[in-house]
Amino acid sequence: MLLEMQLFLCLLINLEQSKIMNWKCKHTWKRARINTSWCLLGCSIGDFSTILYFQNVQHDWGTFEIMSLAIFNGLLTSVILETLILIKQMDFKTALKTAFGMSFISMVGMEVSMNITDIILTGGAMITWWATPIMLFMGFITPLPYNYWKLKKYNKSCH
Repeated sequence: MLLEMQLFLCLLINLEQSKIMNWKCKHTWKRARINTSWCLLGCSIGDFSTILYFQNVQHDWGTFEIMSLAIFNGLLTSVILETLILIKQMDFKTALKTAFGMSFISMVGMEVSMNITDIILTGGAMITWWATPIMLFMGFITPLPYNYWKLKKYNKSCH
């Protein structure tokens, strides 16, 4: 599954430029890991909260509906968190635009990989002590190459 996600990300990246790009820059990898960690925190808040809510209330929702709402809420909380971080450096409108523009692809990849991992491991929308670290790892590792590429190619980050 990880390989499939990375292959998908490679399709998004201009392969010609990825061949000539330096993928061994320690500073850029460090920055990409920090950015990805902030994104993971934001996404996890909304995603896990939604899943936990439905895990603890009586409902008629199916796994697809819960996961769709969890992804939406994860994206929302991530944009909010990133905007709050960026507002210290720029005005609100620019911070919000940057939060959406710089990392939305990263957030979508992160959310989808976390929820697919959850379904594979638990059989549905369920937060468990043993699946959560694996979900977080998959959510972190999936967008990391894209975040590195974005930093290296455009020298831009969202944090």
